[in-house]
Amino acid sequence: MDQSPIPLNEYNTFRQYLEDACGIVLGENKHYLVTSRLKRVTEEFSFPSLSDMMKTLVTGNNPRLREKVIDAMTTNETMWFRDVYPFEILRNNLLPELAEKKAPIRIWSAASSTGQEAYSISMTVSEFQQQNPGKLTSSVEIVGTDISQTVVNQAQQGAYDELSVVRGLSPERRDKFFTHKDDKWIINPDIKLRTRFTELNLLNSYNLLGKFDIIFCRNVLIYFSSEMKKDILERMAKILKPGGTLILGGSESPTGYTREFMMVRYPDGVVYRLKESIPGV
Repeated sequence: MDQSPIPLNEYNTFRQYLEDACGIVLGENKHYLVTSRLKRVTEEFSFPSLSDMMKTLVTGNNPRLREKVIDAMTTNETMWFRDVYPFEILRNNLLPELAEKKAPIRIWSAASSTGQEAYSISMTVSEFQQQNPGKLTSSVEIVGTDISQTVVNQAQQGAYDELSVVRGLSPERRDKFFTHKDDKWIINPDIKLRTRFTELNLLNSYNLLGKFDIIFCRNVLIYFSSEMKKDILERMAKILKPGGTLILGGSESPTGYTREFMMVRYPDGVVYRLKESIPGV
């Protein structure tokens, strides 16, 4: 197969296709990145060249090809308890606040990849319950979503190899929350029970997800255009319960895209709280 980078006109066609399909905005000089990531897909589908694959892709007549291309271009970079501080805020501040309400708690892990973030949230809930017996008596549901059905399937299995487990997970947590079987570490049933995973494109409607107390949408918005960031943030605001919390990546902020949120500083870091509605404003 010819591995030279695709011509500029085809690259620009693919850039627009990818943005329309999943919101990812490629820079102007990512020809080699696209060629590298799509090489395996081109070979898997037995196209003689990347250009031939592009022609079939843009016709929209091959859903399986579309899924494979999005999988290849989506960065599924993830780890357990990534950046630490969001989970400290969850345990030390948000869960105590929500526990006082004595109501079911729902948390959304957007772009959850292979499930590490959602399961880290569930482990944090368990740790809070163990440290505060009898305080959190209501149910907790964690919904993980991702555009890739492939990684959603992996998350649902809750089984990880040795390399995946060591990334961000202490030996103490590994031994406490996992069972080793054959060559895999299997997430314990009580941690898995709180979670469910489903395929979702963040450009599509969130209405079927229901309402949430907390949304984790971390290190995701950086891939979208300003217009799409605004749209995503405003639609997330609509499915947060009153006073709900949005947790973004360290380099992300809703400022400049929506006025629905206000910054809240905790000792461990920053989150964004849905503003209370004011009649007449």
